[in-house]
Amino acid sequence: MAGNEVLPQSQNKWKIPLGVFFKDARKVFKMDALGREILQIAFPAALALAADPVASLIDTAFIGRLGPVEVAAVGVSIAIFNQASRITIFPLVSITTSFVAEEDTIEKARNEAKRCEDLEKDLAKKSEIKELMPADETLDNLESGSDTNGEMKESTPEDEFDTTAYKSTSVTSSNPVKGKVKNERRHIASASTALVFGAILGLIQTVVLIFGAKPLLSFMGVKSGSPMLTPAQRYLTLRSLGAPAVLLSLAMQGVFRGFKDTRTPLYATVIGDVTNIILDPILIFACKLGVTGAAIAHVTSQYLISLILLWRLKQQVDLMPPSIKDLEFSRFFKNGFLLLARVIAVTFCVTLAASLAARKGTAPMAAFQICLQVWLTSSLLADGLAVAGQALLACAFAEKDYKKATAAAARVLQMGFVLGLGLAVIVGLGLQFGARVFTTDVHVLHLISIGIPDGDWHWTLALSQGQIVAVG
Repeated sequence: MAGNEVLPQSQNKWKIPLGVFFKDARKVFKMDALGREILQIAFPAALALAADPVASLIDTAFIGRLGPVEVAAVGVSIAIFNQASRITIFPLVSITTSFVAEEDTIEKARNEAKRCEDLEKDLAKKSEIKELMPADETLDNLESGSDTNGEMKESTPEDEFDTTAYKSTSVTSSNPVKGKVKNERRHIASASTALVFGAILGLIQTVVLIFGAKPLLSFMGVKSGSPMLTPAQRYLTLRSLGAPAVLLSLAMQGVFRGFKDTRTPLYATVIGDVTNIILDPILIFACKLGVTGAAIAHVTSQYLISLILLWRLKQQVDLMPPSIKDLEFSRFFKNGFLLLARVIAVTFCVTLAASLAARKGTAPMAAFQICLQVWLTSSLLADGLAVAGQALLACAFAEKDYKKATAAAARVLQMGFVLGLGLAVIVGLGLQFGARVFTTDVHVLHLISIGIPDGDWHWTLALSQGQIVAVG
């Protein structure tokens, strides 16, 4: 088949023409089969990815009512926590999505081949039984429409096929093939490996942030005499307790994305973030816990999300393989190292900017935190396309369908470019008129208005990064 041709080795790796990124550009808005599949994966994924930053935005809005000191302190703590999380989250989720999609595609093909083989054996057995039946008995059956004992009711050829071909199976559903597939859990080694990595990395992150909170805050510019030190240290220490839940939930989201199921992570994330939003005013204002209440609400929501995802995942996947040898640690380490280096380089700039803003004082740090949260929230919408690109490309390469891989990569890049331009305009105009939602401090509002043009220019740079991520 033409779609499954193997490309030359040189073209496979380094000599793919730049024109591929403009391939069928006129179809960027066309809702054909490829466009629908991308959006069916990307839209729920984008909403799920944006849900947590939206919850952080609401946290920022509530904390901003406490004063500029509190919102600046929380901003520094979130910057440290996000830096520590991104170093591990991006490689873990990206690798998990690709590996699970590849393994799931291969397993489906293997199971389909096995079902066809079993079906052929059952049909051959049925033909052999008919050949052994006496001729007069067969004639009587054809004339009467029933068997010699008169026990079988009249059936159509389709009914006879269903009851004979699957008589040996233990499935009792009306559609035996579908019932068998539905009741079987997947055996995906990458899923178990991702959960093990997520749990270990989450525990390490918790220990490092709890015992290194004060030195890390000092490195970020929050010195011993700063009024931000106490609330920042308290918030970071409590927030770090949720690191295992964050890493585990994101690892499980990577598994679901590999299955092209982005709705389950969306539902779990929405439930958790709604819980966070409900708890915020109760703990911050009603219980008078301040930034401590905000941290408790956020950690509670993260553990709720991870429990929901774990419950759903156990229904679909055997989480532990038959032996420890089946865990693909070496494969994860090999492919995750380069991604880890990339993430460190990208997030270092954001952390450095937060450190410099903290050294400037409370108002600049508060303005920086608000602008950063808005920018991150909107930019994560584009990551939904990256999720779709990863899942589709992994499946296409597993099927050796290189034409589909090329078409999917080109379409995702084109959609990402258009989305980036639109979000640049929306963010620029939105912060000009909506900054008062986050703070009423005049000095902070002035600094936000200054920072908006720079944020718009950053979108041009972010487009290329988002497109590279999209093709995995």
